[in-house]
Amino acid sequence: MEIRSLNNLNIGFVYDLRDDYLKEAFTEEHVAEFDTEWTVSSIARTLAELGCRVHRIGNAKALLRELMAGKRWDLVFNIAEGVKGRSRESQVPAILELFDIPYTMSDPLVCAATLDKEIAKKLVRAAGLPTPASCVVKTEQDVAAVNLKYPLFAKPIAEGTGKGVDAKSKITDPAQLAAVCGNLLGLFKQPVLVEEYLPGREFTTAILGTGPKARVLGTLEFRIKPDAPAQDYSYEVKEYCEKYVEYFPMPKDKKRQDVEALALACYRALECRDTGRVDIRLDADGNPSFMEVNPLPGMNPGHSDLPMIATQEGMSYNELLKEIVMSALERVK
Repeated sequence: MEIRSLNNLNIGFVYDLRDDYLKEAFTEEHVAEFDTEWTVSSIARTLAELGCRVHRIGNAKALLRELMAGKRWDLVFNIAEGVKGRSRESQVPAILELFDIPYTMSDPLVCAATLDKEIAKKLVRAAGLPTPASCVVKTEQDVAAVNLKYPLFAKPIAEGTGKGVDAKSKITDPAQLAAVCGNLLGLFKQPVLVEEYLPGREFTTAILGTGPKARVLGTLEFRIKPDAPAQDYSYEVKEYCEKYVEYFPMPKDKKRQDVEALALACYRALECRDTGRVDIRLDADGNPSFMEVNPLPGMNPGHSDLPMIATQEGMSYNELLKEIVMSALERVK
């Protein structure tokens, strides 16, 4: 396959559009991880500007309909999050592998392992990399067995975009832990990740590439404003980040080198592909520690962290998407 140019590349585009699910009576919070028409059209337009022949497909069910009708593409650009279950991000990659069609981003195993935050942390620990001590609460009875150092932090085990996180997520005593876990178990119908709270500065590092070719693009530091509804990256804070969050490039010092080295090591240990974001936070001693990784990072040109980091580092949105597609093509050339 010719990979020096994207001219005339037949590319399918799979995504979950917020409006499609809102029409089906999904709540705003339920669709928070899905993409707006602005994001989807921006990606499609940019890929076309790069020379690709872009076919907008839609979600996983739409992909199945197209495949069963005999449609095929040189490559699929995948940002679909899926709707239900801890393996929902694996659905599109698994379908495409069944039909032997190459695609961007990580494979089904990585997408499932990283969406389950405790599985990701276990793999990071197994690689000898730092992450906060944690446990999983599957039932309200499990709370009594939690043996971690307070303060703690609790969130749904397989959600993103701050879903299930609010001002009560930082926990200071067992009674509060029981109440928060009980509420999350009832609302999200999935286990709760409980981990020791990291009190330090917080960063997100963008990675491009795969395996030994993976490299750090840049790191964004952020500070939540005092008037925000929560002092951690909650659903509401993320949705209204322009109002509640200050973003700035992490200073280029030894601490940044340590943060980016850890982020890249975690990305490689988890075997992510093409691009991803790794969230890092400093512990009480100022040492960086892995929080989670996003192998399907948001792609909104003016709102999502990955494009913001690209802009910060002097990379255009066109160049960013080209890097992602070229990385995918390199794996299947």
